[in-house]
Amino acid sequence: MPTLAIVLIAIIAVLHLYICWFEMFAWESRGPKVFRSFPKGLFAQTKPMAANQGLYNAFLAAGLIWSLLIGDADWAGNVALFFLGCVTIAGVYGAATVSRSIAYVQTVPAVLAIAAVLFG
Repeated sequence: MPTLAIVLIAIIAVLHLYICWFEMFAWESRGPKVFRSFPKGLFAQTKPMAANQGLYNAFLAAGLIWSLLIGDADWAGNVALFFLGCVTIAGVYGAATVSRSIAYVQTVPAVLAIAAVLFG
């Protein structure tokens, strides 16, 4: 894979590890600071749901990291494209249902990484 693709995939994987940590372990402490428009009482009630979402983000990160460890370039690219596609879809859905900023944080980097894998 091209160097740019590797760098973008690594950045996106780290981002999803951060999201995993945030949703699984810091939802009640950091959540109210990040999502200021949500009622504070909502965070304790939604902690199990957020932790579940965090686990899904860990799976995305694991898949992206896995793609960087595969020796065969074709397979590495295919695995990367699959997980980047998942990130893109999740980002589009999140932007449509939660906050448009998710498109900039999640979807745009994933689309750029897909382009780097395909055309790099």
